[in-house]
This record gives sequence, structure tokens and C-alpha cells, in this order.
Amino acid sequence: MGPVRGNGHRGLVSEINVTPLVDVMLVLLIIFMITAPMMTQGLNVDLPQTTDKALVQKDKEPIVVTIDKDKNISLGKISVNEALLGDQLSKEPEETKKNPIFLRADTNVPYGAVVRVMDIIKKSGFDKLGMVTQPSEEKK
Repeated sequence: MGPVRGNGHRGLVSEINVTPLVDVMLVLLIIFMITAPMMTQGLNVDLPQTTDKALVQKDKEPIVVTIDKDKNISLGKISVNEALLGDQLSKEPEETKKNPIFLRADTNVPYGAVVRVMDIIKKSGFDKLGMVTQPSEEKK
């Protein structure tokens, strides 16, 4: 049974029913609200402590290479091995290679593993390499 017009004849309604659209959008909103906090987790790295002040990053988000306590290497949030790290960094545009790249290494990672990753970064064309540390808990 269709809607009845003023003259008593049935006809098609040319209006869009937005109720199902609103229902779908609300469900998507709830899904994104629940999953968004889960996507912001980072890698758990015990950074070395230092007494220097933190540097302020002026430009866009820098490239960060992370070495965790199990010597696993990550480029941003992507897990890579040493060969893949070199390949990915070499593919970066020359403009990006002029910006600093940061290395986060767990305190318990052997010095040799950190130096190997630093060598890969330097051979990939990045000249500005910064080490990420954690501020010391001691008071001056």
C-alpha cells in the first residue's frame, strides 16, 4: 500500500528516507569511538635518561626508528629488519632526507645493535640523526 494523494489516487513518494542512513552513521560513529583509542598504542621502549632539555619539533612529524629490548626494529609503527629498513629509508625523497630522523633505542639494547642501525640510517642518506632520550628523574 502506497501513500494516498489529496485526490484519492495512490502514488510514489519521491522523498528519501534518511532514518536508515542515520542509523548506519551512528553505528559507524560508535565503532570509530571505540577503536580509535586502540590505534594510538606505541611501542614499549625503556629510553635512557638524560638531563638535557627536550627539543621542539617545528615541522611535520619526523621519521622515528625504534629498537625495542628484543632488538626488533620498527620504522614508525611498521616492524622491519635491517635490510628492509635500509631499503625503505633509501626510497625517501631527498627533501625528507634533509630533515632530522630520530632513533629510539631501549636502554637494554646492546651498543653494537644501535650502531648498526645508525650506520644503516647514515648510509640511506640521512645526515641529521637524533637520539631520543627520557628526561632524568633527578632534581637539579
